[in-house]
Amino acid sequence: MPYHKDKQQSFQAAQQGTNDALEAYNSVIKEDADYGTQLKHLSEEVNEAYEQINNALENASETQRHRLEQYQRDLQKIVNKVNETDE
Repeated sequence: MPYHKDKQQSFQAAQQGTNDALEAYNSVIKEDADYGTQLKHLSEEVNEAYEQINNALENASETQRHRLEQYQRDLQKIVNKVNETDE
């Protein structure tokens, strides 16, 4: 039972980390004076979410694995959009 609980907790942490990164991305306003600070916060959230996802992938069920891979794609989209904006 503890293994199942750990698996679920790591999945939920990855899910929350991805949600936090998406919220940080949605709050970034390029014209804002704090844009650089917002980008730094976003970068930290994305990196933390990637780490949580990678941890969760170590013991994820097949269903969780598919969802975690989608989270990775979602995060990659954020990174790509930020990089396009900064060019």
